[in-house]
Amino acid sequence: MDRWNGKVAVVTGASEGIGAAIVKQLVEAGLKVVGLARNKEKLESLGKTLDGKSGKFYPYRTDITQEEDILKAFEWIKENVGPVHILINNAGVGRFAGLTDGETKLWKEVLDTNVLGLCIATREAIKDMKANNINGHIIHMNSIAGHKAVNFNMYSASKFAVTALTETLRQELNSIGSKIKITSLSPGLVETNIFENISRAAGWSEVPKQFLEPFNSGCLKPEDIADAVMFILATPPHVQVHELTIKPVGELL
Repeated sequence: MDRWNGKVAVVTGASEGIGAAIVKQLVEAGLKVVGLARNKEKLESLGKTLDGKSGKFYPYRTDITQEEDILKAFEWIKENVGPVHILINNAGVGRFAGLTDGETKLWKEVLDTNVLGLCIATREAIKDMKANNINGHIIHMNSIAGHKAVNFNMYSASKFAVTALTETLRQELNSIGSKIKITSLSPGLVETNIFENISRAAGWSEVPKQFLEPFNSGCLKPEDIADAVMFILATPPHVQVHELTIKPVGELL
């Protein structure tokens, strides 16, 4: 990780869960980390836990579903922090909105975050890397649901898109002779509040049991995924981890 010391990393969905765990490890490794998320209070609270670490944390409120927000964020980063070397596309949502009866608005929320927001952030990061002659690294936070369809309406489709986008971007970068690396990281169930957030968005008081049954064997920790990010980033410049899948022992999917 020494070559990343003092460099700029951008983490979307940074305010809690996997994103916050990634931010902590990157800051501890000496990077300047910009955390993007909608909840500025949570970002600032996270920042307080990172005082005195080797690196530095910069919170910046961003709604990843809004292109204007993303463009403003990258412009702010360029003017106030420095050129981007690493982008972790961690922001992601799911919605309980079935394909036979779901609301179009809820489908769009999933696609706008998990696919279009990821693409816009990636485009802006690569523009900055190319402008500064940086051989950076992009990591897409995928899912096992991006490799095997699960009964979770638009979520699995959005993650299959991430799988395709990872390979498409690799080919596009190769075609222009770029040394920027791209990685898809696909966890199984992680102990975060994603299902609680989804249930809250649906107006439900608890998570339906059928969504949790395949994961009764246990969960990964956010720190496990952050460890995987650090492993990916620590590979030599000539090594590209294209896909890394992580599951808790005994997971049924």
